[in-house]
This record gives sequence, structure tokens and C-alpha cells, in this order.
Amino acid sequence: MKLWNLYILLFLILSCANDNQEIYIPTPQPLNIPILFEENILAPVIPINNLQTTEGIALGKKLFFDPILSGDESQACADCHAPEQAFTDVRRFSEGIDGTLGKRNSMPLFNLAWNYDEKFFWDGSSFSLEHQAFIPVSDPTEMKNTWTVVEQKLQNHKEYPTLFTQAFGSSKIDSIAITKAIAQFERTLISSNSKFDQYLLNKIELTAQELNGFNIFMDEARGDCFHCHGSDKNPLWTDNIFHNNGLDETFIDLGLGNITGDPTDNGKFKTPSLRNLAFTAPYMHDGRFTTIEAVIDHYSGGLKNSETIDPLMKKVASGGIGLTPQDKADLKAFLLTLTDFEFINNSAFHNQ
Repeated sequence: MKLWNLYILLFLILSCANDNQEIYIPTPQPLNIPILFEENILAPVIPINNLQTTEGIALGKKLFFDPILSGDESQACADCHAPEQAFTDVRRFSEGIDGTLGKRNSMPLFNLAWNYDEKFFWDGSSFSLEHQAFIPVSDPTEMKNTWTVVEQKLQNHKEYPTLFTQAFGSSKIDSIAITKAIAQFERTLISSNSKFDQYLLNKIELTAQELNGFNIFMDEARGDCFHCHGSDKNPLWTDNIFHNNGLDETFIDLGLGNITGDPTDNGKFKTPSLRNLAFTAPYMHDGRFTTIEAVIDHYSGGLKNSETIDPLMKKVASGGIGLTPQDKADLKAFLLTLTDFEFINNSAFHNQ
């Protein structure tokens, strides 16, 4: 409450600079934190200079779906982060406005406020959600625009100056306010109502196959998946840490190593969440696997050794964990219980 009082006081001071200017105080809209998140993990990361508000979220949503951000006004954020695909792209590599392909698969967007070290993208090259929203606009392989052009277009728009005034107390539009609004919207993208969530809340039962799949997932002698992807005590289903999971012996893409310059980081990429795998194919940083079965096969018998292989890949010498066909089927059945249909159908996350 002290933070909100300070926030409101700041808006009042700014608004009083001009007695004739209408005062806009945005409406606080804290995140609706799911029960399993509240009980099992730390509070979300909300910057003190970008608190969640109704007006800020609405503005961020409008910007997320507006192609005005791109150089030729043909592409919006949502074109590579589609709501019906859990905010990712069905293509292996997303296309920029001139048809140029990126080199990595588009990451899904959900539960971003619980990324505690705030390192985003597959290689951790972005240091906050606000900064993550800043990058694609000026990237020559994506929206291929400049922030100066974007700011001018929005400033001359018939609606945006008023919307920015309502959200941030000023009609002056700049990249900082734009990315703050988009980040506010992205923090609302919370996925928390899968079949497994309902099971943990004692609302439904799982099948014997699904339960056996979970046991395989948690068994160090079989699946051994939980070290990187969490457990029933981690509703994020990721550790948000960077690992070399045995995809290659040599690296075309250095991943985290390209950012840190440390050779021991070569070939390491952020652990993706296992939520919503039914919607987020293809898989891995380069989208090399098109099915869940192919991913399971990789860990079962396709691991490749390298200098930076993660110690958690304990059975790399034998190629993997060696699951039986039934184990593989059961593990997939469990993974699909992490599918959140409510999330992809939530009208608050779709362009209307």
C-alpha cells in the first residue's frame, strides 16, 4: 500500500504542473496469483517503477497486437507469439517483415513475472521483461524499425497519446513507456489451470498412466527430469537456468556463451517450461524436434557429449536414460497433463 500511495502522489505532483490539464490516476491492478504459485514459490517480480495498472495493461495489450510497431506496419508481436499457441510460433524460425528468418524458435510467453533472475531469451541476452520487449522492434531480422519512427507514429496517432496519458500521466510517448506497457500486459499471461494443477488441488484424478508418467519424471533412475524442469512443488515447470542438454557435440550457436564470453557457457540455453507442450511445438532453441516423442527419444538415447555438457546429463556416456517404449508413452501422457486450455482460450489474452 505504501508503494501505491507513493505512486499516486507522484501522479498528483506531475499533474499539478498544469492547472488546466486533466488528472489521470491509473487504477491499480495487481496480478491474480494462483494458489499453487502462492503456496510453493516466491512472489512475482514487479518493478517498483512499473506497477501493474488497468490502463497500463490495456495499453500494453493494444501495442502487443498492433503492427504499427514494425517497419512496414505488417507485423505485430502477436504474429510470432500467438495466443492460441501459448504465445509462441508454429514455425521453426519466425519470419521478419521482409521474410528474413531468425535462427531460433520463438519462446512461449507465460508466467514471465516469476523469472527471478530476469534473464530472458534462449541465451539470457535480455536483462528484464521491459528490455525483452524493447529488442524486436529494432532487430533487423524481426520488425526492422527504429524507436524514433515508432515514437513519432504513436505520438501522431488519434488514440495513443490519450492512452499513454491515462496509463502513465503524460501524453509524451517514448520507448520506455511503450515497453513498460507491453511488459505489464505480458506479466498478466499466467498459465495455472492444467489438468495436473487441478489434480494437485484435489479437484480431479489422474489416470494410472499419467501417474506412472509423473513417477518416471521424478525418478532419478528413469526420467530424471525434475532437476531442470521442477516438480509438483514448482508450478513453473522450469528452473529458468541455462543448461547444455546434450543436443550437439560442437556448437553452431553458442547460446549463453555468446553473451558471457565464457567458454564454459557454450551450448547452454534457457530451460523452457513444460507447460502447454501440446501447443508449443517445435521444441528446443532451434526447433529441431517437431514432436514430444522426438524430445523424449533425445533424452532416452540421443544425448551427445561435449565439453560443456551439463552434469545432470548423467547417462550421456550411454546415450541417455534408456526408457522403455511404455515408459516413453507414460511420460508423454504425464507431460500432456500440463496443458492449460483455459490459458489459450482466455479472451483477456486475445485481440478483440
